This record gives sequence, C-alpha cells and structure tokens, in this order.
Amino acid sequence: MNTYFITGIGTDVGKTIVSAIITEALQADYWKPIQAGDLDNGDTQKVQRLISNKKSKFHPNAYALNTPMSPHAAADIDGVTIDLEQIKAPKTKNHLVIEGAGGLLVPINKTQTILDLIQPDYKVIVVSRHYLGSINHSLLTLDLLKQKGLDASIIFCGNENTSTEDIITSMSKVPVIGRIEEEPYFDQNVILEYAEKLKASITK
Repeated sequence: MNTYFITGIGTDVGKTIVSAIITEALQADYWKPIQAGDLDNGDTQKVQRLISNKKSKFHPNAYALNTPMSPHAAADIDGVTIDLEQIKAPKTKNHLVIEGAGGLLVPINKTQTILDLIQPDYKVIVVSRHYLGSINHSLLTLDLLKQKGLDASIIFCGNENTSTEDIITSMSKVPVIGRIEEEPYFDQNVILEYAEKLKASITK
C-alpha cells in the first residue's frame, strides 16, 4: 500500500479537491495532519462529503487550530507549539492520502515546514493552478522535491493554459497525472468521474 502526500504550489490551488479524487480513486484512507481554521467544516469534512465509497476511513487531525493562518502562527495564537514528533501517520492497511497545508515551505514551527512531514517513501502529488507566477512556484516546488530525492508528479487544476503547462512539464520532467477542469461545482458524482478517469495515471 502507498502513501500519497498532496501539496500545492500555494494556497487555494485545489489540494482538497485533488485529495478527494485520489481518495476516491484508490478507496484510500484520508488524513489532514494540521487543520488551521474552519474547524466546523475543515478539509476532512469536505473530503468526507465528496467521497461515495464505503472503504475510506478519515483519521483525526494531529493538530486542529482555530485561526485560518500559517500553522506556526495559528499555533501561537492557540498557545501551542507544533511538535513534529507528535505528528504520526495513522496505522492502516489501506492506501493513505495525506493533505498538506499550503505549499512545501509553510512553517509549522520556528524551524520546520510542511516539507518535514513528507517521508522518503511517500509519493508526492503537486497541485498546480495557472496564475501569474505559477510557473515559478511550480518549478521551485518540483525542484525542491527533486533535491530531497522525493518521488513527485503533478496535476493541473483550473482553466487550461497550454503554454504554462507545457513549460512546467518540459522543464521539470515529472509525470503529469492529468488535469481538473474549472467545474461549476464538485459533488460525489463529479469526484467519482475524475477518480475513474485518473486512476490509471495515479497508480503508475
């Protein structure tokens, strides 16, 4: 069984939708180690609502912080310090999808970032969305993963931009899983359609 770590080139690029699609495609377990803000409707609840299979299990956050900010700052407001040693991946005999927070270098405390949550055997999926600066952010993210010797692939979200996607793909030389269009809405049916469409690419 594999562990897939979903990260983004920034915030609000589509990580939670991608996490739902991959969770559904593999009927995997899902885990969001650090949730900052929106505790009544966090990413775990959002993914859970989008999944239609009965096999996936949803594991509790290691840290649930009250303020929608960078984890280190949200933790400061709550009067806690995020301790990497306390963030242990749940034990499961199933595939596991882990959703990060923001991008790789988002701080979780004064010395560590989201990147420090990624173990050497994880398969990292980078979510990229087109905006001015997204080529730079995508290539920096993929280059950092390459430097760390981590297995990475990319998935594009939002309106297609062929020029942007082609240059990111050709310069990074990482596998492309596919793309998620700018859908008018996402529900269980839409997630299932993408899960079936992308499953073969996810498991390559």
